[in-house]
Amino acid sequence: MYQTLISVEELQQNSSSQGWVVVDCRFDLADPSQGYQLFRDGHIPHAQFMDLEQDLSSPIDSTSGRHPLPDVQQFKEKLGKAGITARSQVIAYDDCGGAMASRLWWLLRSLGHEAVAVLDGGFPVWKQQGGSISTNVYLPIKDVYQGLEEEGKQRPRMPLISSEELFRSLTITQLVDARAALRFKGSVEPIDPVAGHVPGALNRPFSENMTAAGVFKSADQLAQEWSSLVDVDKAVVHMCGSGVTACHNILAMAHAGMTNSVLYAGSWSEWIRDSRRPVSTL
Repeated sequence: MYQTLISVEELQQNSSSQGWVVVDCRFDLADPSQGYQLFRDGHIPHAQFMDLEQDLSSPIDSTSGRHPLPDVQQFKEKLGKAGITARSQVIAYDDCGGAMASRLWWLLRSLGHEAVAVLDGGFPVWKQQGGSISTNVYLPIKDVYQGLEEEGKQRPRMPLISSEELFRSLTITQLVDARAALRFKGSVEPIDPVAGHVPGALNRPFSENMTAAGVFKSADQLAQEWSSLVDVDKAVVHMCGSGVTACHNILAMAHAGMTNSVLYAGSWSEWIRDSRRPVSTL
């Protein structure tokens, strides 16, 4: 069972394995329609497509960030439509180092689904290593995703923290922001209406989890780097712009054997919805 990352070679060796479902999570924040078009132009054979905004998020409301977590029941229905059951080995991939695929990884882990991994290097490395590419849209047999808890089994879940909880505990919380350094500092802000970061937060851009070759650093190196940034024996709260790339940092820590991560799903785009919440710039 693969629970964090899987290499291209490992996926190629298991490409015809029973019960495996590959999911294409490519998405472009600047052009939300591009992900599905890229999928239609060519994808890993038999892959399903799940869209960040249509499938992995719920609609924005007056207090939420840009990518609220999806309704659990609706998400389960979409998993079922993709042929995913509670016993499937799910492999998620994208073309941006796992920044989008890690959202699906986190969502499934939040349901207690342990057999889910991100393809290390994603579609670019798949192509570089000669992986076959298909333009066929494979329609799976629709199933019902029934969580393990519905079968009387319990699995570890991924904890969350709300804006209100974070606000009340800000001075004692280890908070790590996955956005790029310039956005964190407030030097630039191309997406949200307010620039800066939550006071006391540390900055660990999700790109720092990767090597120059576009794959994740080794588990040992990730463990060393994260241990030098935070106290890994205590809870670490992860955020970003909208709760998506924060999952990349959670995945990196999990791959390094660190399981004390908490997601602030609303992240910066939700934090700034209330002017009472403090903002810092450097």
